[in-house]
Amino acid sequence: MLRILYEYQRYWPLAGMVALTIIAIMCWAIDDWPFTLVVITGGLTALGFYDMVQEHHAVTRNYPLIGRIRFLLEKIRPEIRQYFVESDQDPVPFSREQRALVYQRAKGQEDKRPFGTMRDVYESGFSWLTHSINPTHFEDTDFRVTVGGPDCKQPYSASLFNISAMSFGSLSANAILALNKGAKIGGFMHDTGEGGISRYHKEGGGDLVFQVGSGYFGCRDKDGNFSPEKFRERAALDQVKMIEIKLSQGAKPGHGGMLPAAKITEEIAEARDIPMGVDCVSPASHSAFTTPMQLVEFIGQLRDLSGGKPIGFKLCIGHRREFMCIVKAMLKTGIAPDFIVVDGAEGGTGAAPIEFSNHMGMPMVEGLTFVHNTLRGAGLRDQIKIGVAGKVTSAFHIAKALALGADWCNSARGYMFAIGCIQAQACHTNHCPVGVTTQDPIRQRALNVGDKTQRVARYHKNTLKALGEMAGAAGLEDPSGFLPYHFIQRGADAVATEGSDVFTYLPNGFLLHEGDDFIDYRKRWRRADAESFAPPEKPS
Repeated sequence: MLRILYEYQRYWPLAGMVALTIIAIMCWAIDDWPFTLVVITGGLTALGFYDMVQEHHAVTRNYPLIGRIRFLLEKIRPEIRQYFVESDQDPVPFSREQRALVYQRAKGQEDKRPFGTMRDVYESGFSWLTHSINPTHFEDTDFRVTVGGPDCKQPYSASLFNISAMSFGSLSANAILALNKGAKIGGFMHDTGEGGISRYHKEGGGDLVFQVGSGYFGCRDKDGNFSPEKFRERAALDQVKMIEIKLSQGAKPGHGGMLPAAKITEEIAEARDIPMGVDCVSPASHSAFTTPMQLVEFIGQLRDLSGGKPIGFKLCIGHRREFMCIVKAMLKTGIAPDFIVVDGAEGGTGAAPIEFSNHMGMPMVEGLTFVHNTLRGAGLRDQIKIGVAGKVTSAFHIAKALALGADWCNSARGYMFAIGCIQAQACHTNHCPVGVTTQDPIRQRALNVGDKTQRVARYHKNTLKALGEMAGAAGLEDPSGFLPYHFIQRGADAVATEGSDVFTYLPNGFLLHEGDDFIDYRKRWRRADAESFAPPEKPS
């Protein structure tokens, strides 16, 4: 009983208001003076019940009456609104302007404001995009890139801005539905995350990237090993447009995970193809391959099993030599992925050990630059597309990633904001106040699928529209024309540096012949081995 009272304490204020209304009515029957109290308490009670049934604000739907305090404080003055909506004082800092932009674009609100930038343009780290005296204009901002190398039989036309990997189980059923239905409306792809393809992904009808993680959820045998038969069945779904092997993720690279048996519902067990009542383990590494050669052969196997759909892998760059080992294996076997997704260490929406979040893995910009130039050096860049993820939420972020070598961008955080996430940081407690990251059917009821579906689609559409405006201002014919020199950044020494001076595109094929240039790349390339990820022995 006490547990139930604790669980539903968010309804106590409304219950108290109902009790006060009853008491006021009883007093009114004796004397006239409590009439005003009846009006006040009765009005607040009615407002509380309205909060529970309205479908536009998940906070007040889950927290009737008291949830309105948040919105009331936002309206008092801009400084308070900044703290609640755009603050840099959050436990997980996020750019104030970017969070505000997501909310505005998802809701279809005006995203312009007066009085110039809120940032000090002379501070260290400030960056800007150079513009042209002769700007261009885009009527169609549905920007796309074709993913599929020479061995791909079913290439996919991908949007430049898509939903990054977030599993069903981590996200609620309503969250998955809203995201996937929004992706269907907007014509962009939704990465399933390693949790498999759920009934809610299928119901949404949007394009899917089927992620194959180390637990092989949705394509595993009873012992947890990869099952070619089950993979072929999942990959054959019309909704599945691409397959992504997850090697590591930015939030906790090199770290496995476990979903306790107590949190596994029948729907999660169905999506992951796991038994009820048993802890669900995601190992830190794959069992289907242990060497670079085995990895690329696994890529070839998945391509055959899927009927020639685009196959790629996702990773956060760690040991740079190990990525070069994979590239050498590509050259040795002639088997290359159709795409690679570079996940930055600064990204990640799921719970992770603090030390891993803060100190493991390479940030997106450095990881992207390294992967892009390594593929150029090996002569493979033209046939392998690169996607990126890592706190990408705005048109500026997309433009910068494209300039540094990316072909498209994925976002998890941005789309979570679009469906109502307020960064309460209760994702791992099952007590998400807005129904995004909970399996509690009452809490997730607060997330109205119809309303949030439209927000997802609007956020995508308005962000690409802004990307078109920025590309037009730069005088480009297509956003893919962004190059490093279009960006300038102020360093700690107050000197403004052009992007091409820092993030240089290295020559095509330079790793395929000996030379004394680009020595940092060449040293690792010489040490890389297509047969093994193990480091070479140290000289005695």
